[in-house]
Amino acid sequence: MRFSKTMTMRRAAVSAFSLGVALTASAAMAQDAAPQAPQDGTDIVVTAQKRAERLQDVPLAVTAVGADALANRQINDSSSLVQAVPSLTFQQGANPTNSSFRIRGIGTALFGQGVESSVSTVVDGVVAVRQAQGFTDLADIERVEVLRGPQGTLFGKNATAGVINVTTARPSRDFEGKGEVTIAEHDEYRVRGTVSGPISDTLRARVTGFYNDVRGVARNIATGGWNNGSKSWGVRGKLEWDATDNLNLLFAAEYRKTNADCCASNWIAITNPNLQALLGPVKATRENRTINDETVSYADSKQQTYSLQADWDLGNATITSVTAYQKYYLDTNQPIERINSDVPLFVGANATYSYFSRNHGIVDLSAFSQELRIANNGNSDLNYVAGVFYMHSDIERPFDRRRARCTAGTFGQPCAPANIVWQSAKSDIRLKQDSIAAFGQVDYRITGGLKAIAGLRVQHERGTNSGTRTAPIVAGDVIFPGNASTSGSISASDTAVTGKAGLQYEFSRNAQLYGSYTRGYKGLGYEMEISANLADQRVLEPEHVNAYEIGFKGRTADGVLSVSTALFLADYSNLQVQANRSDIASGVVQFVSTNAGKSRTKGFEIEATVRPDDHFSLTGAVTYSDAKIDIDGLNCPQQIAATAPIMSGSPTNICYRTAAGVTPIQNLRGATLPVSPRWKISIAPRYEAQIPGTDYAGFAQVGVNFQSKMNFSVEQDPLLEQPAYALVDASIGVKQIDGRYSLTLFVKNLFDENYLTSIGHTSFLGGNYDLVGTFNKDADRYFGATLGVKF
Repeated sequence: MRFSKTMTMRRAAVSAFSLGVALTASAAMAQDAAPQAPQDGTDIVVTAQKRAERLQDVPLAVTAVGADALANRQINDSSSLVQAVPSLTFQQGANPTNSSFRIRGIGTALFGQGVESSVSTVVDGVVAVRQAQGFTDLADIERVEVLRGPQGTLFGKNATAGVINVTTARPSRDFEGKGEVTIAEHDEYRVRGTVSGPISDTLRARVTGFYNDVRGVARNIATGGWNNGSKSWGVRGKLEWDATDNLNLLFAAEYRKTNADCCASNWIAITNPNLQALLGPVKATRENRTINDETVSYADSKQQTYSLQADWDLGNATITSVTAYQKYYLDTNQPIERINSDVPLFVGANATYSYFSRNHGIVDLSAFSQELRIANNGNSDLNYVAGVFYMHSDIERPFDRRRARCTAGTFGQPCAPANIVWQSAKSDIRLKQDSIAAFGQVDYRITGGLKAIAGLRVQHERGTNSGTRTAPIVAGDVIFPGNASTSGSISASDTAVTGKAGLQYEFSRNAQLYGSYTRGYKGLGYEMEISANLADQRVLEPEHVNAYEIGFKGRTADGVLSVSTALFLADYSNLQVQANRSDIASGVVQFVSTNAGKSRTKGFEIEATVRPDDHFSLTGAVTYSDAKIDIDGLNCPQQIAATAPIMSGSPTNICYRTAAGVTPIQNLRGATLPVSPRWKISIAPRYEAQIPGTDYAGFAQVGVNFQSKMNFSVEQDPLLEQPAYALVDASIGVKQIDGRYSLTLFVKNLFDENYLTSIGHTSFLGGNYDLVGTFNKDADRYFGATLGVKF
């Protein structure tokens, strides 16, 4: 059975991930089957180039994190991957739609759903349509690969910053199962389990389920409860069939559901005494863990994915087909005024609003995709992968908002009905997109250890964005400012050619050097939020990148030391970003997607693992990334806008007005990209040894993650800066030598280091120095334990 033998080789190679280490690698395209060179127990195998190959041999920077490494560091969801991947950062938004990943400083943090993410998430070969789908629990994961830099040749048009490539475990040929229970402080409970094995000689199945109940960490004085927690559950089933000696079929189906009272912001700074009077006992500091709001924010989602992968082994090549359908539904509401009142209060005659608890949106997404590719199987002088890809996506984005002004009354008291002016609007916008591409990549051994690498992708896309906005939506209301009734539609298309070229020199099996140039592309963007100018729509220009990378990877012959380095420089044009176009004076709240002039990110990465014996290992990484942007016409930081001078021309790096009474703007040159710390450093030592006289081993691990200061706004607002911080996690435990039972005791944020995941101004009462922020649970120290069993 030729095919079965090949697949067995692949699985044996992939099992090297049990080492649980994270490395960066660089090297050339290898064969589709497992590497032909003998495995020495330290090889790690990845599919970063859509074929199984040693991490040592991949000609790009990629960090691979195996299942054991995820478990050892208590990484339970995708947003926690930043603990293991220094070049990856995560920004918590007001809800999943504008939360984002960034790689080397580049990412997409937009409210709008008409723009794809620069960091693409791929699960079992299926690319997520929008980044909100990627913020999920990590259950029964075989490995996670984070590919850094543009990956558009093999992974598609939107991967201009990188790819998070997740591979879940396949059905096993022998019956097996595992389960895990985690209990942590502040009412955190997690349960997951897997059963896998053969149904017949040619048919195998795997079923995985999980349930999480994580209490919120923000105490709500108004309700007496806790906010920013979640309950989630999911199930994944896989059925694998060796239909013939050389044809393998893998069907996967997954359903996930999350109910979260996410993502309420806490007051972290208040200078307005009137605002403080309305908030009552809330003390606004960066350590504040309380809110006082009768309306609880929520972000409830349902996600389902169905895929069929077929692998047809032709002997010297394999044809792979991946057919997938995905559906995602998100329902969110984010109250804005954040005070404890279910009726409008009088807060001043000039206040733009006094009650704003209905700010509700939905994302209803579905997509069909088909990829067909061929890759040679041998380790020959010429290796190739080529294919075609098609996707049709359909995104509907309803949104509605309603708020009230109170024109007269006594401060802090309920407003008389006659003095209330309600403002409301709703929109329903739908975007349909089709994308088709043909791609290929080859590597050719010129002589000795010298290889040339070349890749090309030709892609065409077309989209139609149409919708209506209605205002007001309740009889007696007036139009929400800036949201008058309108409708419109726009269609656009684009064709792009991208690719990759590079050289690799293999000094030996254990050392190699590479250099590459990559042309990346992210497609057209559309405005889908309620404030969109539907009658006169404009389409965001595609985002392009020219990226250069030089890397070296080496390891000692005995595998004691492995080290990878990469120097990178990427120039982006028409970077798609979100800009604040709100006008506090008129009450217009507007965040728009726009093209920046240009952006550049440059820096270096070093990752290494030292494993002097079977007991001790030390993994470390350093990333330096200098990410800059040029962009015109931004709003100014709120606290300095009032003093902006009137200036002519287009001055740079200063807040100014073009005329009296005009909203101040700024044109930035060389500004730092948001959520882009220059330095990220991680160190993770681990020691494990058998307990004498028993069949158990004891282990201890420490994880240290440092990042330098960063700003949360593209407007360069100094008030929205997160200072540098370091988090230290630790764990100790015991496990049976055969892996049947394990017990881990862990602590997150051992030294109780406070940090924030987002900071922003508030439009309520117009306080220029009044700020809100969000934080993760591990912004405070907490303890927990995990019990695992395998059979």
